[in-house]
Order: sequence, then structure tokens, then C-alpha cells
Amino acid sequence: EGGREGEDGRRRRWLLRAGGRAAAMLSRLLKDHQAKQGERKELQEKRRREAVAAATCLIEALVDHLNVGVAQAYVNQRKLDNEVKTLQIQAAYFAKQTQQWLGMVENFNQALKEIGDVENWARSIEMDMRTIATALEYVYKGQLQSTT
Repeated sequence: EGGREGEDGRRRRWLLRAGGRAAAMLSRLLKDHQAKQGERKELQEKRRREAVAAATCLIEALVDHLNVGVAQAYVNQRKLDNEVKTLQIQAAYFAKQTQQWLGMVENFNQALKEIGDVENWARSIEMDMRTIATALEYVYKGQLQSTT
């Protein structure tokens, strides 16, 4: 029995030492695991931040690209607005000028009619004068013949 107790004691001590080593090993494994978990979390967070930064850059580039198009459209719209205003002013001026020309043509036509009326009146007077001249000549010739 005495040998047994000695052997049991050794076993117990060995088990205690082995248990202590196992506990220390488990503790180290746990610490290693926790450290690796922390590293993974840090790596994952770093990758998340990088992805967010890349997405932000992409969005900013897309917005900048769209803004360039929008800005160009705005500039083109302003140019068109200015052209429309200029065209409206020119169209109004042309309409006014056309009305003036129409008035001048109407006045010219009226003047031509009046000239035509004067011409007819002059012909009428000329005919009357010829008739009177012929009558006076006839009378004059008649007087000459009666005195001779």
C-alpha cells in the first residue's frame, strides 16, 4: 500500500503539473485565439474603411462627371436663351421695318395713282386746248377771208 500511495501521489503531482501545463496551454491558446480574432477584426475594419473610401471616391468621380455635363447643359441653355432673345429683338425689328416698307409702298402706289390722275387731267386739258385752238384758228381764218 505504501508503494501505492507513493505512486498515486506521483500520479497526482504529475496530473497537477500536467493539468497546470494544460491550463497554461489552454490559456495561451485562448490568448492566441483572442489576439487572432482582434487582428481579424482590425483587418476587416481596415478593409471596410478602404471599401468605403473607394466607394466615396467613385461616387465623387461620378458626381463630378455628371456635374460637368449638367454645367455644360446650363451653359448651352444660357446661350440658347440669349440667342432666343436676340432673335425676338431682330424679329420685332424686322416686323417694324416691314410695316414701314408696306407704308412706303402704299404711299408710292397712291402717288402713282395721283400721277395717273394728273396725267389724265393734263390730257383732258390738252384736248380742250386743241379744240379751243382749232376753233380760234377757224374763227381767225374766217375773219381774214371776210376782210379780203
